[in-house]
Amino acid sequence: MKYAVIFGAQSWEHEISIVSAVVMKKVLNAELCFIFISPEREFYEIAPSDMKAVYFATGKYKKAKRLMITTGGFGKHSLTGFKKLDVDCYINLVHGMDGEDGKLAGILEFYGINFIGPRLEASVMSFNKVLTKKLCELCAVPSLPYEVLKRGDKLGLSLPAILKPARLGSSIGVQIVREPSELEYACDVGFEFDDTLLAEPFIEGIREFNLAGFKAEGEFHFSMIEEPKKTAFLDFEQKYLSFSGESGKRSADIDTSTQSELKDAFRRIYEAGGFDGALIRCDFFYHEGKVYLNEINPNPGSLANYLFADFTAEIECLAKHLPKQKQIKVEYNFINEINGQKGKMG
Repeated sequence: MKYAVIFGAQSWEHEISIVSAVVMKKVLNAELCFIFISPEREFYEIAPSDMKAVYFATGKYKKAKRLMITTGGFGKHSLTGFKKLDVDCYINLVHGMDGEDGKLAGILEFYGINFIGPRLEASVMSFNKVLTKKLCELCAVPSLPYEVLKRGDKLGLSLPAILKPARLGSSIGVQIVREPSELEYACDVGFEFDDTLLAEPFIEGIREFNLAGFKAEGEFHFSMIEEPKKTAFLDFEQKYLSFSGESGKRSADIDTSTQSELKDAFRRIYEAGGFDGALIRCDFFYHEGKVYLNEINPNPGSLANYLFADFTAEIECLAKHLPKQKQIKVEYNFINEINGQKGKMG
């Protein structure tokens, strides 16, 4: 099976998406091509040999072949006409805006393109942390108490608290507030990235577990459960600047009851959120014997490849069992009937 990895786009997480795509070249044992979305939202076909982070940082991608999107996939113009890429399945690996917020999903669905990734509604529910809280309520998965802050709002939660931009991932803009004197600065940082902040209690030393997976032919495929190493919380540097496959060695030391509870919560979130066709990662808190959802990563970094024993086999399984879009046959019966009636009346 041949895949096209779509990455980049206009996002605060643009560079993280590039890193994920570079890693994907190394870990997905399949025929791959790469589609880069520039910050100007132009599509470029990138040769696998050019899949190095510096290639994009220096702007060399602008010399690559431009692509156009059409029904069923991407293609390019040549002397012999328009030719579509020879691709069986596209992978949405755009992080943050454009990729995880539903824009790209909507475009791919509109053009009837076969792709791995959350569909539009699921993207919206998982990208916006406030809506994710509502999803938790819908499927009865506990989450921490929270407040939504706009500019000028006062924080009602007791300190310490953690403030997060509502529509941003990768821990960008996240601030811990331990003293009242720190609140104004934390809000200023968060509002640089979003006009809405999510505030939650900050619990020192809380355990965190990450679980990735997907559903195919009615069966859930789960990764191992990871307990990531962290300091106070998993900030940007811990997540990405030290990114490597070594993180795959951090299997969680938990009992079977807790494992079952995490998987049950994952199932409920996946099904209630309509994540069919996507490989997602749910990040959970565990506190005083109870599991809480922290957040949903609809396009996790490099699709959380290191959490799976055979990542290539799992991706192939998902690609072969993607949801099919219902085709509507338009026959213009109503208009023809009206037109016929007018003819008789005339």
